[in-house]
Amino acid sequence: MNKPVTSDVAGKRDVQAVKTVCDVLAQRFGEQFQTSEAIRGQHAHTMTYIAAQPPDGVLFAQSTGDVQEAVRVCSEHGVPIIAFGTGTSLEGNVNAPLGGICIDLSQMDRIVQVNRDDLDCTIQAGCTREALNDYLRDTGLFFPIDPGANASLGGMAATRASGTNAVRYGTMRENVINVMAVMADGEVVHTTQRAKKTSAGYDLTRLLVGSEGTLGIITELTVRLYGIPEKIMAGVCQFEDVDSACRTTIAAIQAGIPVARIELLDALQMEIVNAYSKLDYAHKPTLFLEFHGSQNGVDEQTEFFQALAEEYGGSEIKWAERQEDRNRLWKARHDAFHAAVAWRPGAKGVPTDACVPISRLAECVEETRRDVEELGLIAPIVGHVGDGNFHVLPLVMMDDPDEVSRMEKLVKRLAERAIAMDGTCTGEHGVGQGKMKYMAREHGHGWEVMSAIKRALDPGNILNPGKVVRF
Repeated sequence: MNKPVTSDVAGKRDVQAVKTVCDVLAQRFGEQFQTSEAIRGQHAHTMTYIAAQPPDGVLFAQSTGDVQEAVRVCSEHGVPIIAFGTGTSLEGNVNAPLGGICIDLSQMDRIVQVNRDDLDCTIQAGCTREALNDYLRDTGLFFPIDPGANASLGGMAATRASGTNAVRYGTMRENVINVMAVMADGEVVHTTQRAKKTSAGYDLTRLLVGSEGTLGIITELTVRLYGIPEKIMAGVCQFEDVDSACRTTIAAIQAGIPVARIELLDALQMEIVNAYSKLDYAHKPTLFLEFHGSQNGVDEQTEFFQALAEEYGGSEIKWAERQEDRNRLWKARHDAFHAAVAWRPGAKGVPTDACVPISRLAECVEETRRDVEELGLIAPIVGHVGDGNFHVLPLVMMDDPDEVSRMEKLVKRLAERAIAMDGTCTGEHGVGQGKMKYMAREHGHGWEVMSAIKRALDPGNILNPGKVVRF
């Protein structure tokens, strides 16, 4: 059973206009344009319980010029356009509620330029984070934003992704310098230059980063790079309860320990991860840690953190210094979603997230954990807790209406609790269709301002309609 989508979408599906656009694109692009049911279905992928809504056709763009031409055709006929990267979005972000044309950017994956001395590089939107870091390996540089999935950089910018390294390196918001985007009229915008700072005009980069393809289609971007640290040390610290793990995290951040990664896995998630990734840790709330820096700096950071953890009943940290051991540890963390889905065969994983000020983290996680117990759900908790962001993954039998209803209550309570704590209904998953219902509560009149920006830049509402804002 799939939940019907109730997106706030203005307009009606114009069947004749869609047919005309498909005919024009097929004639212009040949095999680059596909309308088979299988390919269209693949481009309505959504890793949640929102029903898939496929587009009418898919254009595999190979250049910014291809995107421009498709946008101009769609704009002329008022047909929706949905940008697509790798399909790892989580809130129905790539659904096509009014049909239309999906522009797949995965073939636009070129690394355009690496400016080693300036610590930045320019890539096409379809380049994935793993491909970029493979390319950078011999330069002594790396790109740190790590959302788990091997997502495209354009998609990561569009959803303002973050991930396990955000506590040290920030999110895509802090690490995108410039984007090239095709706007709703088919014109190309460069949001800024490569200078590290500017006070020249509106910050168009930040406007487009996080806009989820509703204001423009990002086709190229320039991102910050960082030097590979002299020493990297990862470790595992276990606790008797989630509250102690969270309070250790809060203390470490408040003490100014420059931890690079600090990830929480609750007892159930540890049991699941052990089974899936063949690990042998205790089934207790656990922090996965990583420190970056000089030899002496990392030694000092790890000693300080160990002392703090012991104050809250934390175990002696089990360290992993060799790269292969660190890789195994973080692969287990990144596989947490797949591990959880495998844990309950037949269940649908419904990932949701929230983010609160670090001082409210322990309280928010503990209240959410009690909700899970009260509602009788199987829902492991994981989180990038160093910046107050955590995830809950209810494992739900979708053919059981009562269980679906209890899951919906959990998601609603979490979103509303986070907002009440001066946090957000989504720290990194984005709004898409799934979180629109909380936008007015979180932003007040600010949501109307966002909608006004949308209407100004996309008066025909052709760019990813039914997402983020009310048109």
